[in-house]
Amino acid sequence: MEIKNHTKRVFAPGCAMMLYKPELAEKMHTILNDNLGGVEMHNTCCKHEPAFKSETEVINICPGCDKRFRNDYQNSKTISVWEILAESDFFPFPDYKGKTMTIIDACPTRDQDRIHIAIRKLLEKMNITLVEPASTKIKGICCGDSFYGMIPTEDVIVQMKKRASEIPAEDVVVYCISCTKAVFIGGKEPHYVIDLLFGEDSIPKTLDLDAWHKELDDYISAH
Repeated sequence: MEIKNHTKRVFAPGCAMMLYKPELAEKMHTILNDNLGGVEMHNTCCKHEPAFKSETEVINICPGCDKRFRNDYQNSKTISVWEILAESDFFPFPDYKGKTMTIIDACPTRDQDRIHIAIRKLLEKMNITLVEPASTKIKGICCGDSFYGMIPTEDVIVQMKKRASEIPAEDVVVYCISCTKAVFIGGKEPHYVIDLLFGEDSIPKTLDLDAWHKELDDYISAH
């Protein structure tokens, strides 16, 4: 299936992705550029005005980026990389041979069923058997990270462990990097969708929430 679009397109991997595995962001950019044509990299954080001079579609990975570029700026609209890959025939999907996993849907996408549908199509393409949790999609419950900065960090960790205990399988699909850390802290095995697509393990570089959020804030300030 050829995906056609005459609007300017840019690829915004997001701050968290660039801190996590920038090499996978580059790989994805190359794939998009080779198959969609003329997709520029956009590394300005979504919390800063992008100043697009004409209508621009932002291909995003981060659910927070999807929400901000969609709602906050002129000449800006969004599509997730998940939606593009779900409707494509150019990506070499790995085969997980029916492995059973469950999922946490990212908070910023709670009202975006287009993303919920695309993620699940990708899991089907990768031959992953999905066990839906009791609270999912538009009724999804936060992994716990949204509490950071609102309550003491040790209480955030309690919330993460509580959320993980409610998940119906040990292997958990996530599409937010902070969710990856929350699931790991909660004692389950996270599988970040980008890692699944490229056949890599999801291993958080740090589980220190204060250190992680400082690293994010510093990167955001610089970009």
